[in-house]
Amino acid sequence: MNISSAILYVAPARLDEACALLGAMPGVEIHARSAAGKVVVTLDEDDAETAANRYVALHGVPGVASVAMVYQYSDDTSDTDTKEVES
Repeated sequence: MNISSAILYVAPARLDEACALLGAMPGVEIHARSAAGKVVVTLDEDDAETAANRYVALHGVPGVASVAMVYQYSDDTSDTDTKEVES
């Protein structure tokens, strides 16, 4: 599990177009946007590699000038990965 949040700066003239594309991306949710072009999103992905690829995709959305990650949480452990060992 990989959850992160970011602030995107979008050209105001392309804000509606960019938000439509962002909202259609799997795992991406828009939480806030301003007329000045600031967009707050969260990303919910299965692993860090998928999340990294999604950040690359965010940079490719027309009108997006920059993407700044604000928060990231990753929990890549599972019960099947750990074994008890007697000492």
